[in-house]
Amino acid sequence: EISGLFLKSLGCEYVVIGHSERRHIMAETDENINRKLKTALDIGLISIFCMGETEAEREQGKTEEVISRQLSAGLQGIEDQVHKMLLAYEPVWAIGTGKTATPHQAAEVHAFIRKQVKKQITILYGGSVKPENVDVLMREKEIDGCLVGGASLNPESFARIIKFST
Repeated sequence: EISGLFLKSLGCEYVVIGHSERRHIMAETDENINRKLKTALDIGLISIFCMGETEAEREQGKTEEVISRQLSAGLQGIEDQVHKMLLAYEPVWAIGTGKTATPHQAAEVHAFIRKQVKKQITILYGGSVKPENVDVLMREKEIDGCLVGGASLNPESFARIIKFST
């Protein structure tokens, strides 16, 4: 655990909040995430607010229900400040599994998030982004950028992803 103030003192500008691993391994709740988002706003960190569904939830047709719940609870009391953060759709079933949402699947969820938020926002896609799929993902008009995970650990892979986005 690292405090937001400590991150700020180190010169950090961004903080990832609500990542699927924190939600599942550390049992972070939507309420915990809301508190962290509020703290980040208060101290001037830019949050990357992550949300996404499990494979079972997707198969049961509950993607929009899950995203809606996570958005509503996460942004409670700070809805008017959502423009100060980045939102990231990261399907849990695509984190560290090598599976990736199709560009169409990702774009559909991004469009749903935009419709729910009703404000000008930036939405990133995170879920096994790698050099082999970044180009097709970024062709979707609803996808504003990528939240890169495991591929960032390999300098060559990460450089290829960055090169694509510049």
